[in-house]
Amino acid sequence: MGIKKKVLVVDDSALMRRVICDIITSDGNLAVEDIAKDGVEAFSLLTDKQYDVVVLDINMPRMSGLELLEKIRKMKLKLKANIIMNSTLTKEGASETIRALELGAMDFVTKPESFIAAKGNDFKERLLQRVYIAAGIRIFPSRSTKQKSQEDQERKVVSAAAITRLERKEPSRSVTLRTGNSVAVNKKNKIIALACSTGGPKSLQSVVPLLPANLPFPMLIVQHMPAGFTKSLADRLNDVSKIQVKEAEEGDIPKPGCVYIAPGGKHMQIKTQGSQPKIIFTDEPPREGVKPCANYMYESLADSPYDEIICVVLTGMGADGTKGIQNLDKKKKTYVISQDEASCVVYGMPKSIAETGLVDQVVPLSRITETILKNLGV
Repeated sequence: MGIKKKVLVVDDSALMRRVICDIITSDGNLAVEDIAKDGVEAFSLLTDKQYDVVVLDINMPRMSGLELLEKIRKMKLKLKANIIMNSTLTKEGASETIRALELGAMDFVTKPESFIAAKGNDFKERLLQRVYIAAGIRIFPSRSTKQKSQEDQERKVVSAAAITRLERKEPSRSVTLRTGNSVAVNKKNKIIALACSTGGPKSLQSVVPLLPANLPFPMLIVQHMPAGFTKSLADRLNDVSKIQVKEAEEGDIPKPGCVYIAPGGKHMQIKTQGSQPKIIFTDEPPREGVKPCANYMYESLADSPYDEIICVVLTGMGADGTKGIQNLDKKKKTYVISQDEASCVVYGMPKSIAETGLVDQVVPLSRITETILKNLGV
């Protein structure tokens, strides 16, 4: 067994500290190095010692989790540790969690609503999954030389497929006509459909606020989050963006200059009534282990009136979006943009779609918006 990753647990509840510590110490790759009852104690520990992961409560006496993150930023304290927030399922807790992600937290896990739930496997699995990612632990065993050779060969095949795809792509028919400060676009009917998961809320803050208010196309976003958190995410993005951002509602007609975020706990799809596309929600079970699932969004666009779908896949664990884009590409003209590995918090979803050969451009997070706009002719 190798060296265990060091975890700092910060929570004012003795019961929650005990539950979290028991979960972490039950795993052979992790060790609870220290505990703290509030942000004051945690800050003192963080200035003296190095950890791999911090599990941080939000509401605590003396110094809250948010105040701790703000102090770390103000003091320019360089942490090795990635921070996981332990958040409550309330409106206030959701908005505070979004703020925590802005201040540098990597991800969050929702607190169980009862002691019985806290001792259950669901919370244990959710917490360990996030701590593993934050600690940089590879969940899968090391690859053998034979496996590496096979993967190298697969990458060559994927690269060849990607080149073939680029060769068969139609040249862009969009022409941008500028008159004064206004932008007119001679265009096909397009829509942007973006999928993201772990690291997504913070990454979206590097994408959405850079979109112009007069974006001539609508944008759909599926971010894996629980119910309640997506409303706070949409509100926050709307506050810092020129473009309008909202949590999607049943029956919304996607309009240019508006971003629609799928509500947590619901699958968002596009359904055409007559020639009019509308947002609808469905209650199928989780797919790819998530709800909302981007695959449903992409597949529903196959029967939509849009001529081209700009598919964007950002950071996230798993493979959500891949099957949906594959099925969509059989019926519609697509242009697929994926985030590069270096700028991803978790290189799962972008890697999965890249391995299909369907990706047209792989770019860092800082160039995602620029790439979208260029393809739109804006």
